[in-house]
Amino acid sequence: MPRKCYIVLTGVILCWLLAGMTGGSVSADGSGAAKDSGAGQTAAAGSEAPALTGRNGAEKLEQAAEALYSYVLEGDVVKARQKSAEISEIFVSSSFEGLTSIEGVNALSGVIMDLKATLAAAQIDPGKWEAAAARMRLAANSLSHPRQPMWQQYYKLIREDLNDMEQSAAAGKPEGWKAAVSRLQSRYDTIRPAVVISSRPEAVSAFDSWLSYAAGVTDSAQPPGRSRLLEIVSYGQDAVRVLFGKERDEPALSLPLAPAEYGAWGLLAGVFIITALAYAAFRKYRGEREDLKPV
Repeated sequence: MPRKCYIVLTGVILCWLLAGMTGGSVSADGSGAAKDSGAGQTAAAGSEAPALTGRNGAEKLEQAAEALYSYVLEGDVVKARQKSAEISEIFVSSSFEGLTSIEGVNALSGVIMDLKATLAAAQIDPGKWEAAAARMRLAANSLSHPRQPMWQQYYKLIREDLNDMEQSAAAGKPEGWKAAVSRLQSRYDTIRPAVVISSRPEAVSAFDSWLSYAAGVTDSAQPPGRSRLLEIVSYGQDAVRVLFGKERDEPALSLPLAPAEYGAWGLLAGVFIITALAYAAFRKYRGEREDLKPV
């Protein structure tokens, strides 16, 4: 009897040991598989492209916009459309917080939507393509370089348009006024999204209001007179200075003065005056010498 109990007890112990070894191996395999699965998930997560943030996204957007502009100028339709899709992806996956205002983000979004619609049109219009690509390029540059944006180069051109408006107002030529305002509007439409991205909203609103008024003032039932038109131009000059961050003491846009033309008579008069002054000086010198002679 004791021998039988010993054999049974020994068998139970062996079974328990075998069960423990099997469970341990299963547990080890399970934990290893879990580790491998976790590592795989981590690797998969690491392989996904991280979201672009801040300056990095702005730089990539500017590079894509520059390439797009080059493709449009070259007439490469396929590459231009591919780059347009890339620009959309960069915009969606980027955060421009701290680089521009909400108005700036909305302006950038509008430029991209307009670009996609223009490039997706069935009929290719080179003029519209180039205008849309130029707006995109200026907007991306303004986001990446807010302190020295490319759109600042338009200051001289807009000054020339204001100068033409002033000359037309002084000469009483409403058609010349309309033509100058139309040119100014066209230039401003090109740079406006870029201006919104890197300028103060109040400065943009002020210039928008002035330009809208200047464009329709000559179509009113009672067109303004010469003095009123010149006053409107003066307001526009101030609005442009504020928009472009220029100082008030810079040369104002005024009518150019006619160059002085003296001609031959003016030259002869100058020679006569110089001769008279020289003769008077000689007489005075001679008189002083005679007064100094010893008696």
